[in-house]
Amino acid sequence: MPVRVLLMVPLCLLAQFDPGHDLNERLAKQTEGRLQLRFELKQRAENRTGAVFGRDRDLAASFIRTRVGLTFQPVSWVKASILMQDTRAPFYGMPAPGNVRDPFDMQEGYIELFSQKQRGLGFSLGRQMIGYGDTRLIGSPQWAYTARTWDTARLYHVSKKVRLEFLTLSTIVPRGNAFNKPVLGDRIWGTYNTFRELLGKELIDVYVLRHDQNAPGGFPGPGRLGINLYGSRWVVPLPRSFRITLEGVLQNGKVGLLPHRAAGGVVQIGYKTSIHKRPLDFANEYKYASGTDPGSGRSGTFDQLYPAAHDKLGHIDLLGWRNIHNIRSTTTLNTTKNWAWVLMYNSSWLANPRDALYNAQGRAIVRSADGTAGRYVGQEIDLYSNYQWGGLNISAGIGQFFPGTFVRRTTPGAFSRLLYLSTAYTF
Repeated sequence: MPVRVLLMVPLCLLAQFDPGHDLNERLAKQTEGRLQLRFELKQRAENRTGAVFGRDRDLAASFIRTRVGLTFQPVSWVKASILMQDTRAPFYGMPAPGNVRDPFDMQEGYIELFSQKQRGLGFSLGRQMIGYGDTRLIGSPQWAYTARTWDTARLYHVSKKVRLEFLTLSTIVPRGNAFNKPVLGDRIWGTYNTFRELLGKELIDVYVLRHDQNAPGGFPGPGRLGINLYGSRWVVPLPRSFRITLEGVLQNGKVGLLPHRAAGGVVQIGYKTSIHKRPLDFANEYKYASGTDPGSGRSGTFDQLYPAAHDKLGHIDLLGWRNIHNIRSTTTLNTTKNWAWVLMYNSSWLANPRDALYNAQGRAIVRSADGTAGRYVGQEIDLYSNYQWGGLNISAGIGQFFPGTFVRRTTPGAFSRLLYLSTAYTF
């Protein structure tokens, strides 16, 4: 990959001298902390074979993302920020889709008002990358080069242990050579609240959200989508370096002309130890998201909203959190302070054999209408590494998906594989 070769040397030099960090320090001194520059140059060279189980063509390409931004804080209680982004896919071999190519556009542009001590009322308005909780429902995936952003209005109140927030969000869809605009017919609104250490060292999120989508916003068929979500997430440390994370979501409302009833949940148990004085972390997780029974007369497919879904069901990002049971195991070893290795295993099967298998964006890949193709989707094993040196990040990995009965019977059944090398410099 010529782009990768051209970028590796200057990125390594940038990391060694880290001029961006030095520039921001000088700028902060001269402006009494009022100005801060933001910059990112990131590239990934990847090779995908057997893409989407052989339904898509093999792909070998390079992707480049450049960001330049400025944050201005004229007084202690006001902050304004703007971030421009340019994403390209040279050597793609055909017209690149909007999820990898979006020439120079505004990724962020917002103003935030808050108290001087970061307590009490605050408000932000504008375009912003955001994430809540584990970003399983709402997030801006940085693995994706166009990295979803939102037009938002958020009102919050912060105390020492509680953050209460009311929000409304509209997704931004990249439009190629045109200026990106929000999809106002597709929006999420409601409240997302976080409580810290009320009883011990736990963290608790409680949220009530509404997802509305009409025909201009992308809803197909008659009627419109109107789904209510009631959820909570608990992160609780346990004795002897164990921890547990629980998240449950119930949904009701309407999908077109059908009533909607769905549910999703996550249970994760983790454990931290060391081997030869090097940190070692184990995490085992089970996920569930309901599917639709065509004979029930109602919609039952879990609405995953718009997550930052990378790694949630495998490093290759083939599957989404809809109509699925998933078991995931990750082992993370830090060989040095800045160098981590991750081994991940996933196994997945359908919650309802007559509903579809969905991709990471929540769109249907394939279905067995009579439910005779079986439930087992397949398994995936991934090995990847991440090294951080000042502002430089280098990561590389390989992943392999092994198709199960359902995938073999409904698709070409190819073994999907990902191999990549990525470098980035940020300040």
